[in-house]
Amino acid sequence: MYVRQAVRESVGDEGRQAPPGAAAPAPQTFVARQPIFDEQDQVFAYELLFRSGLENYFNDVDTTHDLATSHVISEGAFLGLDTLTQGKLAFVNFSRAPLVNDLAFVLPRDRVVIEVLETVEVDQHVVAAVERLKAAGYRIALDDFPHDATNHPLLPLADFVKVDFLATPAEHRRGLSERFLARGIHMLAEKVETREAKTEALEAGYRFFQGYFFSRPVIVAARNVPAFRMNYLRLLQEITDPDVTAERLEAIVKQDLSITYRLLRHVNSAAFGFVTEIKSLRHALALLGLNEIRRWASVWAMADLSRDTPGELVVESALRGRFCELLAAETPLKKRAPEFFLMGLFSHLDAIMSRPLDEILSSLPVPHEVREALLGQSNPLRLVLDTVIAYEAADWERCAACAAAAGLSEDEMPERYLDAAEWTSHIFTPGLRHQTGPID
Repeated sequence: MYVRQAVRESVGDEGRQAPPGAAAPAPQTFVARQPIFDEQDQVFAYELLFRSGLENYFNDVDTTHDLATSHVISEGAFLGLDTLTQGKLAFVNFSRAPLVNDLAFVLPRDRVVIEVLETVEVDQHVVAAVERLKAAGYRIALDDFPHDATNHPLLPLADFVKVDFLATPAEHRRGLSERFLARGIHMLAEKVETREAKTEALEAGYRFFQGYFFSRPVIVAARNVPAFRMNYLRLLQEITDPDVTAERLEAIVKQDLSITYRLLRHVNSAAFGFVTEIKSLRHALALLGLNEIRRWASVWAMADLSRDTPGELVVESALRGRFCELLAAETPLKKRAPEFFLMGLFSHLDAIMSRPLDEILSSLPVPHEVREALLGQSNPLRLVLDTVIAYEAADWERCAACAAAAGLSEDEMPERYLDAAEWTSHIFTPGLRHQTGPID
C-alpha cells in the first residue's frame, strides 16, 4: 500500500496525462524475489526475478528523459527495492541491451549486484560496459558459469560466480570453486534443492547458496521434537481456533511475554501513527480488532516455533499468507480471507516442525478446506495457493494458468505481491526479526 502510493506519486496515476517533458509511467512489472543465504542460513541478499526480463521494463520507459527516468526507476522506487529486499543486497539480472546502454547506473551501487546473464554474448562492448560499472563501484556476478569456460573475459571483473548445481556435473563443482576462490571471487551455488546439496557445496568452498533447500522438510521422529516447539504449537492451536473470543485471545497471548512485547511494540510503531501509546493487548484489540491481533499473534508464534530453522522460513510464510489473503479479495470467498492467510502461513509448517504436514494439521483446529488445500487437494483455496507458489518461483507460465483457473486477474498481482512484501517488512522490523526467544 505504501509502495503503491510512492510509485504513483513518482510516475503519476495510471491514465492521467503526464506533464510535458516528464517520463512516461512505469509499467506494471511482475517481479518476485528469491533469497540468497550465507553459511549460517541467514539471508545475504535477494535475487529479483522478472517476467519478460528487465530489458522489457527499461524498453517500456521513455529513456530520452534521463533525469526523470532515473528518478522513476531509482527513487520511484525501483520496483519497491526497499520493500522487496528489506535492506539486503539485490541481485539484478542484466541482458546485453541494458548493459551496453549503461542503464544499470540508475540503480544504487551500494544496494545492488549486477548479474550478467549466461545468455549474454560477451564482446568488447559488453566488457567495456562492465568495466565502467566496476570502476563506478558496482559489484558484478556472473550467472550460470560454464564449467568448461577457461578464459572468460569478464572473470577479472567478477565479484561473484554463480554455479548451477543441477546442471553442473558433480566432478566440476569443486574444481570451479578451487579455481576461483584463489582469485578472491565469492562462489555462489544456485539451484540447491536439498540440505545434502548445500552441505556438499559448503564443503567444496561455496559460501553463498540459492535454492529451495531451506523450505524442504527434514522429517524426524516425534520423540525428537523439542518441547518448546510443542508449546508453541499448542499456542497456535488456541490462537487459530475460529471460535476464540477477544477475551480468550488476550489471555492466550499474555501467556507468552515475548509475543506480547512484540505485538505492542509493533502496534506502537510509526506504521500505525497512533498519537496515544497503546499499553495493553485489550487496548490494541479494541482499536484493531480480533482478526488483526490473531494474524500478528500467529506470525510471532510461528517465529518462535521456527527458532531452530532458517528465519527466512517464517518470513516467507508470512508473506505467502498475506499474498493469499490479498488475492482472496478478488474471489467469491473474500469474506473468508483470514482462512487464506492461515493457509499461506501454515504452508511451510512441515519444514519448520520437521514433521509430516498431515500429522501437524491433525492437531490444529484448521478449517476443513484449508487442511485440504495444504495437503494438495484441489479446491478454490488451493487454486490461489498454487498461483502464489508459482509467482514466488517466477514460474510465470504456470502462474498465469493457475490465476485463470482461480478466476484471478493477473493485472493486480504485482501490486498485491508488493503490498504483501511491505506488510511483512513492517512485521519483521530489524529490531524484532531475529528476536525469537523469551524476553529476559
